[in-house]
Amino acid sequence: MSFVNDIRHDIDSIKARDPAAKSALEIVLTYSGVHAVIMHRLAHALYVRKLTVPARVVSQVSRFLTGIEIHPGAKIGRGLLIDHGGGVVIGETAEVGDYCLLYQGCTLGGTGKDQGKRHPTLGNGVMVGCGAKVLGPFKVGDGAKIAANAVVLSEVPAGATAVGVPAKVVRMNGAQTSSVRKPAAEEVDQIHIPDPVEQELCRCKARIKRLEREIEELKRNAEK
Repeated sequence: MSFVNDIRHDIDSIKARDPAAKSALEIVLTYSGVHAVIMHRLAHALYVRKLTVPARVVSQVSRFLTGIEIHPGAKIGRGLLIDHGGGVVIGETAEVGDYCLLYQGCTLGGTGKDQGKRHPTLGNGVMVGCGAKVLGPFKVGDGAKIAANAVVLSEVPAGATAVGVPAKVVRMNGAQTSSVRKPAAEEVDQIHIPDPVEQELCRCKARIKRLEREIEELKRNAEK
């Protein structure tokens, strides 16, 4: 019953959070992310019982049908929403908390062939944007947001927003660490976010102009 209850909870959660979802029936029949999670729960149940070959077979069938690859060893919480989902990869020792949101093309992967824990752990309510790569055995805190195409290689605090390659924290709990204005749609906004590389270039330009002014001042004083 726990398996069925988890699936029902996933469907109810997605219906409440996805404005495109019109009914539970539509979700069950057409959402590849839901299909992938259901098949993963079956594969994981086999995996923890040491039935690794059947577990991998189920996960590969799921990958073929949905385009989403979740290793049967990964631990998935309740209410996971994989939006569209094509190209999503979740590694063997990855852990995903409750009510997380993963967009298409994102990866929860490792950085090598180390043994033991080698994939990330996502807290509750984490959002990972399109094409983002979260690589390594570290924690992404509750409510954190990873921007589209970011490459995260180290821990992200709870409530933070990480942007860039490699990713840097640009907001904490909704408060920006830069001068860029706060967007109206904070929850899943992936457009009005500061670019840390651009910010650094702006700082360098400002410093160069200041140094040029100081040099010109020194030249004028020397000519007097």
